[in-house]
Amino acid sequence: MYINKAIIYGNLVRDPEMRALPSGVQVVNFSVATNRVYKDKNGAKQESTEYHNVVAFARIAELIKQYVHKGDGIYIEGRMQTRSWEGPDKVKKYRSEIIAETMQFGNKRGPGSPGGDYGGGDSASKSPAPKDDSQEIAYPDEQINPEDIPF
Repeated sequence: MYINKAIIYGNLVRDPEMRALPSGVQVVNFSVATNRVYKDKNGAKQESTEYHNVVAFARIAELIKQYVHKGDGIYIEGRMQTRSWEGPDKVKKYRSEIIAETMQFGNKRGPGSPGGDYGGGDSASKSPAPKDDSQEIAYPDEQINPEDIPF
């Protein structure tokens, strides 16, 4: 059995570009940036960014084009595919892409969140949890830093 599965969560690098295939099926292309934080040999925190080319078809393509814009977070599950073509200079070129099979909308970047909202920002801590007549749950006041999560 063989497995070809890609799972990424990151931010869009540019707005999605939509076009239609000759069959009429909608296709959207976009790039997603993912970050990796690690410690180097000296113990200093380093960060590296990877850029992933993503292609989505049909209904997923329409949803992405309508609701997702540059800087927004997106979760993509799909398969890896490499295509090749001959450029104008007669040189064979290759491009690896993730063909999106499922997706979920991520966090939106708003005017008050330069790095995106990771669920532990000011807006989440200022709005009280809905109350019901059962026991009230006490939540800690401290914020969770996403860089401290080990995975």
